[in-house]
Amino acid sequence: MAERIGIFVAWPYANGDLHLGHIAGVYIPADIFARYHRLRGHQVLMVSGSDAHGTPITVAADREGVSPEEIFRRYHHRFLETYRRLGVSFDLFTHTHTENHVAVSQDIFRTLNERGYLFTRTQTQFYCEYDRRFLPDRYVEGTCPYCGYPNARGDQCDNCGRTLDATELIDPRCRLCGRTPVLRETEHFFFDLPAFSDQLLEYIERQAHWRPNVQNFVRNFIQEGLKPRPVSRDLDWGVPIPVAGYEHKVMYVWFEAVIGYLSASIEWARHHGDGESWEAWWRDPSARGYYFIGKDNIPFHALIWPAELMGYDRSLNLPYDIPASEFLNLEGQQFSTSRNWAVWVPDFLDRYAPDPLRDYL
Repeated sequence: MAERIGIFVAWPYANGDLHLGHIAGVYIPADIFARYHRLRGHQVLMVSGSDAHGTPITVAADREGVSPEEIFRRYHHRFLETYRRLGVSFDLFTHTHTENHVAVSQDIFRTLNERGYLFTRTQTQFYCEYDRRFLPDRYVEGTCPYCGYPNARGDQCDNCGRTLDATELIDPRCRLCGRTPVLRETEHFFFDLPAFSDQLLEYIERQAHWRPNVQNFVRNFIQEGLKPRPVSRDLDWGVPIPVAGYEHKVMYVWFEAVIGYLSASIEWARHHGDGESWEAWWRDPSARGYYFIGKDNIPFHALIWPAELMGYDRSLNLPYDIPASEFLNLEGQQFSTSRNWAVWVPDFLDRYAPDPLRDYL
């Protein structure tokens, strides 16, 4: 009997070309998995897209002196061409700057807010007096308080994988000018993640088929005590907050980007006949959704996204499996678009055929 298999693939930031770390950890494994299930006669939906928002894009735009939209559209086009050359068989590769994605994201935000799962709180955030701006997420770098890595970002440490608040960093510095920022107060929306602690733990304990690195990481995260997560940012690029008086703020990219798996499925259905056909992968309990990601994205896919779904619509399927891959390193360091440390896929394909690379990785 044909099964419905949803293959939901991590959304790369559109701030630079794809590198070997991207395709080794996520895109080639997902493509092989999709091709296998199609050969078995299963109904497969494989979607992803460019993450058009967030600080990686705005940082790149600031560096080049162009708009964030110019950066994202440039690399979205290059992503599409790279996947074509590699033979990655998406049913849809879209982006988070579509009207559809904005509408779905704002509907989820409004629903969670109306149900009391979002609240506002004044918090202290780094502000650069030289650049005269608040410094969300990747606009701040410093030393990780957990592992001592000297180049941790304001949202996450690439070395140990811990999610961070920028104020936790030791010796913080502004990404733009390198100066030490100061703390100022600003008001933001928060997601009441602790309200879902028991439900998330129960959900995770049922996933005996998960990789141990994923299940153990998330279990420990919950047992250490979940904290409310900020879901808005002081930026002018992103999905606007759909609440009167807060239109000048945008959604935090990791609250909004994971919604892309659902919005992309809806967009695919609208492009392929019946606009409701996406529900077969999202509401049928027998359908299975597999999320192919890197290990640094485990908290967002195994905690935040399931909690968003629980709070928004309990008839939607939670992730069935989250095959998170380890990092591919270059000379002992993790590949990184932001730090320009990588072997770029377009450069490789200009010199060599794709199949030996797919086979090797």
